[in-house]
Amino acid sequence: MRDDREGMAEWSRSSPKGYQIGDLWNHQWFPEMTLLPKKPCKSKAKGLVLGALLTSFLLLLYSYVVPPLYPNLAFTTSEAAAPCSPVPNEPVAATPANGSAGGCQPRRDIVFMKTHKTASSTLLNILFRFGQKHELKFAFPNGRNDFHYPSYFARSLVQDYRPGACFNIICNHMRFHYEEVRGLVRPGATFITVIRDPARLFESSFHYFGSVVPLTWKLSSRDKLAEFLQDPDRYYDPSSYNAHYLRNLLFFDLGYDSSLDPGSPRVQEHILEVERRFHLVLLQEYFDESLVLLRELLCWDLEDVLYFKLNARRDSPEPRLSGELYRRATAWNLLDVRLYRHFNASFWRKVEAFGRERMASEVAKLRRANEHMRSICIDGGQAVDAEAIQDSAMQPWQPLGIKSILGYNLKKSIGPQHEQLCRRMLTPEIQYLSDLGANLWITKLWKFFRDFLRW
Repeated sequence: MRDDREGMAEWSRSSPKGYQIGDLWNHQWFPEMTLLPKKPCKSKAKGLVLGALLTSFLLLLYSYVVPPLYPNLAFTTSEAAAPCSPVPNEPVAATPANGSAGGCQPRRDIVFMKTHKTASSTLLNILFRFGQKHELKFAFPNGRNDFHYPSYFARSLVQDYRPGACFNIICNHMRFHYEEVRGLVRPGATFITVIRDPARLFESSFHYFGSVVPLTWKLSSRDKLAEFLQDPDRYYDPSSYNAHYLRNLLFFDLGYDSSLDPGSPRVQEHILEVERRFHLVLLQEYFDESLVLLRELLCWDLEDVLYFKLNARRDSPEPRLSGELYRRATAWNLLDVRLYRHFNASFWRKVEAFGRERMASEVAKLRRANEHMRSICIDGGQAVDAEAIQDSAMQPWQPLGIKSILGYNLKKSIGPQHEQLCRRMLTPEIQYLSDLGANLWITKLWKFFRDFLRW
């Protein structure tokens, strides 16, 4: 889902050439104004005034929604030193044993650092379901579906936050600030995140977010990604608006300086810091294996980690990176490359410790269970284009100007044993957040205007 702050910038790309918001207002919504030949000047003036008023209102809304333009400046709440204070007699998360030794208790205090373009929306649904099933307390953003990204996370951004408040699950998009996050959860909470091949992540991020990075507007060829990679410094300024989407996005999301010299010793220091803080770093390319390790770590049931792929995009018409372009994209994201190589190696060490044969068996079991749920839940058995989704509650948030995110149709006849699970597994992020009680008034207001203007 694109963040609501991207709306105004995306309009310039998605609108017909030469059109402005005022033109949309004049020609699309009030076509009768152009049919008054007796008073052309008056009609034109009226349209300009209405267009200017609408534009001013949207710019005002946009300025409120968009975070400060200094995303690298960390800030903290005034009570940063105070940890959360559990209510007396409130159960504390048990430290899990390795599931093979005498059983274990499920972990219920979890911080998921939700990175961009890494299948994180699918993992988010898993956490939503587990938290709802066990009536856990979520730390939700206030007003929108992220914690004012790309600004650093602060406890004050949490809906209904009070000093000393404790939460079980934190899982929405943020720019990570460890001390602030740690102050919201009990000692012993499990920290997890997910990463992806940096070249592939860059490719996905470029196609998804590139239009809201102003310097990329100079790209003129049909294959804008290829043109960018031929001379990236020409189209990239680390201090420009939204530039973080186009280089070392993993490093940025995790709270570090994404413009560091790759040879700086600070890079390895940051990577080791991530290793100390996070109990498991999942790999998007090995999502099923990652879920098996996660299930082992959290001591969850198999049903808890079942999933359908959410927020998937329709296949892009642009060819995937290969050969020289893949090498260029890798070289352009060297901080993320070093991060990925480190945790790719540690991931397979965890797999070895788990047992290769055991891992293969558990992955096969997970895939069989997923396919079984697919046959029970999904009408037609597969994802469909947005226009084919019949229930608005199943309609995922779409990028501005184009409906490229796929969704699902829920089968009309599902037995009572699976009906609730099916619906929850298929519910998109925005609707699920609303179901869980998150206050999304900014996101909903932005959606209202998008629907009104048919953006």
